[in-house]
Amino acid sequence: MAKDKTSFVYVTYVLSTPEKVFEAITRPEVARRYWGHENVSDWKPGSDWQHVRTNDERRVDLVGKVLEISPPSRLVISWADPSEADNPASYSRVTFAIDPYDDMVRLTVTHDDLEAGSGMEKGITHGWPIVLSSLKSLLETGRGIDVFAKPKAA
Repeated sequence: MAKDKTSFVYVTYVLSTPEKVFEAITRPEVARRYWGHENVSDWKPGSDWQHVRTNDERRVDLVGKVLEISPPSRLVISWADPSEADNPASYSRVTFAIDPYDDMVRLTVTHDDLEAGSGMEKGITHGWPIVLSSLKSLLETGRGIDVFAKPKAA
């Protein structure tokens, strides 16, 4: 029986250029400054990509393939937990659409083909807003935010 699928869409506006936003996603030395991870790939269609923690452990937290790439406006990747990488049904898809918008950029991240109610859906629903806020902060101020921060107790 097929599992229900869902999607998550997040839109933000960044005072930057499409080129800088695209580089922030694809260049490990930039991504590490706002994401706490490096996105590692040669960024060619069909190539593997890995989401690698920047701590001493260098654990691979996510894996996938580059499905589509059109710098600096579009990147589509598949996305899965490494422990489920052998199961094609475990993969979801992330689309980064980077559009010029007056003197800024509209960044739309669409994460779809998610299993409804899964741990992955719960994780990305909380993760994307802080990661993309950190990307915006880095490009606008030169400083990302702590994406591993936890809410303060009431």
